[in-house]
Amino acid sequence: MTRKKRRLYMLLLALAGLGTATALTLTAFEENVAFFFSPSDLTVKPPGDKLVRVGGLVAGGSVVKENDGVTTRFTITDTAHTVDVTTNRPLPDLFREGQGVLVEGRLRPDGLFVASEVLARHDENYMPKEVADALKASGQFRPEVPGRPVFEAGR
Repeated sequence: MTRKKRRLYMLLLALAGLGTATALTLTAFEENVAFFFSPSDLTVKPPGDKLVRVGGLVAGGSVVKENDGVTTRFTITDTAHTVDVTTNRPLPDLFREGQGVLVEGRLRPDGLFVASEVLARHDENYMPKEVADALKASGQFRPEVPGRPVFEAGR
């Protein structure tokens, strides 16, 4: 085998290894990616069994603790559509009705969203970007004024 052929084989072997590593990396990322949806987006194009994030506001009067003491049910709204959510995870301390929330999980065929993670905004000056964008798209977003909530029902 000549020196030139050896270099060519080594180059081809290196390219094959790089291609394999790239394919494995992309496959691993694909399994862990969670896309953002608003409640309106879910009604237009359900994601199937994929892991997704849904953001919006916790609807007033919708938070219900189940009898088992662990499971919580609530509704997320973007003022146009709603999504019923259930979770058996502990809720953040700042979780409450009328507050911005981002949940990650899967949408069941019956329309119930099973959340594996629940995130609430952490102070009066922050709302997840996805939630703010969804509210802006629905025309319900108002910049916060100290002492006044971001969202008021009926506006």
